Amino acid sequence: MAQVIDRKPARRGRKDRKDQSGPPATPAARTARRKALLHWIAVHSLGVAAALFFVLPFVFVVLTSLMSNQQTLTRDLIPTTWEWSNYTKVLDTPGFLTWWRNTLIYAGLGTVLTVVSSIPVAYALAKFRFRGQRLALMLVISMMMLPPQVIIIPMYLFWAKQLDLTGTLWPLIIPMAFGDAFAIFLLRQFLLTIPNEYIDSARVDGCGEVRTLLKVVLPMAKPGIAAVALFQFFYAWNDYFGPQIYTSENPAAWTLSYGLESFKGAHHTDWNLTMAATVMVMAPVILVFFFAQKAFVEGVTLTGVKG
Repeated sequence: MAQVIDRKPARRGRKDRKDQSGPPATPAARTARRKALLHWIAVHSLGVAAALFFVLPFVFVVLTSLMSNQQTLTRDLIPTTWEWSNYTKVLDTPGFLTWWRNTLIYAGLGTVLTVVSSIPVAYALAKFRFRGQRLALMLVISMMMLPPQVIIIPMYLFWAKQLDLTGTLWPLIIPMAFGDAFAIFLLRQFLLTIPNEYIDSARVDGCGEVRTLLKVVLPMAKPGIAAVALFQFFYAWNDYFGPQIYTSENPAAWTLSYGLESFKGAHHTDWNLTMAATVMVMAPVILVFFFAQKAFVEGVTLTGVKG
């Protein structure tokens, strides 16, 4: 009798669950769910394929840099022995640390000079009204369309004959103190999105143009400044044409981009060392990119008005 009493609640529970499950899905509902699932798979498969398309070459370079010299000539994709000493050998290469130092000076100092010199020009083109403003903007845009190869001969003669600065990084760094056309145009387009009411309020409160620029405009323009700094740093870090023209005669002034070509020529059979050097050249750029993402988010949050 006790067993019969114990079974009845269980049967009643199963019946309640059956009632709560609802009516069976109609063919139209099943078709809609199937289409939604196929759409999700299609969209994400394209995203995964695109991610693999960009990531796999970098993974291949990293894995090859950790192989032995004999294994790089085989079809193996995974190192049998992880040769971390390849990176030590690259660092011990004469001149490699000098190339690192020169690249940091070129990219870091050049980025700072470009941003500092481009902000006032962009601010004037975006927020001032003066005669010849359109002409000045057209000159900036025309300089963006002018390839550097067009003026390289007179510029080289100027730096070599007049100032005798060839064989150094100064012909590459000094021009950045006078602004960059792309940086000016990009900052000008971003400053146009800042409402003029903020600037007018600062002027009414007695702020001069310099103080308005520093205290009001710059905090709101951080996303644009971060983007310009990021683009300029990448350009200087990967620049090969400029160092080849001005520093080729002096190995002590080579940058990583130009020195890597020399390293590859000296170790054309040591693919593991060549890949290790390539990883060490790419790694700082990747790290700067991820840190720059935080700068973008911080700049966006600081554009809000606080009471």
